[in-house]
Amino acid sequence: MKSGSVLLGAAIATALTLSSASATVRIVSDHGGQIGPYLEQLAALRHSGEHVVIDGPCLSACTMILGVIPRDRICVTRRARLGFHAAWNPGDNGAPTVSAGGTQLLMEIYPQQVRQWINRQGGLKQRMVYLTGRELTSMYRTCR
Repeated sequence: MKSGSVLLGAAIATALTLSSASATVRIVSDHGGQIGPYLEQLAALRHSGEHVVIDGPCLSACTMILGVIPRDRICVTRRARLGFHAAWNPGDNGAPTVSAGGTQLLMEIYPQQVRQWINRQGGLKQRMVYLTGRELTSMYRTCR
């Protein structure tokens, strides 16, 4: 999971070094990571003013981008696939244990339409649920 955070961090660092008129962050495969580091990176991306193209899997903590970056700076391609699940911590035996506080934080970060969609899927659970296709493009504009 750590590699997703590194990938997003590298994409943000690259975007921040380009001129704001031409830079776009493109997410092609981000499998997520820890909430805290993602929030820090997403805050930097929000401050940069860059646009975001979701062009592949954006899973787990990556999905917080929907609540941190303004909607008018996000677009999705037909390959976009957002995967949502409950936040978790490693338990005593190393197995994932759902974090109620982390899961609540995720829900507070997501925009209302996304929260409503998640609730229609039965809420955030250990199992990943995916937002794709028409449901996704009904919420976010398609990239040109």
